Amino acid sequence: MLQAVTAWGTQWATSLLQRFQCTLVIAEHNNETLTPVTLNAITAAKCLGGEVSCLVAGTSCDKIVQELSKVQGVAKVLVAQHDVYKGFLAEELTPLVLATQKQFNYTHICSGASAFGKNLIPRVAAKLDVAPISDIIEIKSPDTFVRTIYAGNVICTVQCDEGVKVFSVCGTSFEAAPPSAGSASVEKVTPPPPVAYQCKSSCIRWKRFKSGENFKLLYDLADQLHAAVGASHAAVDAGFVPNDLQVGQTGKIVAPELYIAMGISGAIQHLAGMKDSKTIVAINKDPEAPIFQVADCGLVADLFQAVPEEKGKERKVTNVASQVHHMK
Repeated sequence: MLQAVTAWGTQWATSLLQRFQCTLVIAEHNNETLTPVTLNAITAAKCLGGEVSCLVAGTSCDKIVQELSKVQGVAKVLVAQHDVYKGFLAEELTPLVLATQKQFNYTHICSGASAFGKNLIPRVAAKLDVAPISDIIEIKSPDTFVRTIYAGNVICTVQCDEGVKVFSVCGTSFEAAPPSAGSASVEKVTPPPPVAYQCKSSCIRWKRFKSGENFKLLYDLADQLHAAVGASHAAVDAGFVPNDLQVGQTGKIVAPELYIAMGISGAIQHLAGMKDSKTIVAINKDPEAPIFQVADCGLVADLFQAVPEEKGKERKVTNVASQVHHMK
């Protein structure tokens, strides 16, 4: 009987704790398009219980605000528009996040585990003097999270006793929040005074990823080789391909007879998913790309020039194998 009461008490305490949760999701976008991983982060935030708010900072991001206000599960969209946010740098955004946290006192702050989130989340955590939790793949409770370590070889469950939990979300581990049927309120946030933004970093320019339509190039080559197509974490986060194509630490682990890495830098997270392939061929225009260190054969070239060959209106695949150089 005592065990039953104890179990009920624990469940009641957890339910009560969840009522008082409030999570801030920092939206990633380019003023025109919302990065899909933000929708995955919203789903993760909903697992915590309580209210979910989204912070949108940019220069002319009305379109993003409207889109997020309709996302199911979002209660409030906080908006800060100012020229200082044109570079979307962590140094620019952190003072805003800190000011927002001071005003609303969130229990959790998160973002997608993309290049944007991995740059911003640790800085926010440091300024709040708390330990960040990176690349979570599951939420057990408001203070207990599951993440991978050692390039995906170990799954670790961590309990965080910080006053505010700051974490990044692995997008492939959570479904995207439905982009419609929501009715969030919109509230403007006043940016901190200019003195808060005195930093030595500045954005020179942004270079966007190629369009997801370019994956047709890979499908054409795969048809020629009777092969399958995979993708990197970045391609999945950008929404170019579905989650089930991701190869790497938080995706699929493959070991085919031939693995052709096209435009893959060779980050350890990706290598964890394909390093046991029998023969690895790498095509990358950067001769210093880490992928060449594990490749059996390599071609230093722009894959968009090396692989396709335009003849009239038809696209044919060249014999890439004849151009590669043996690395080992």
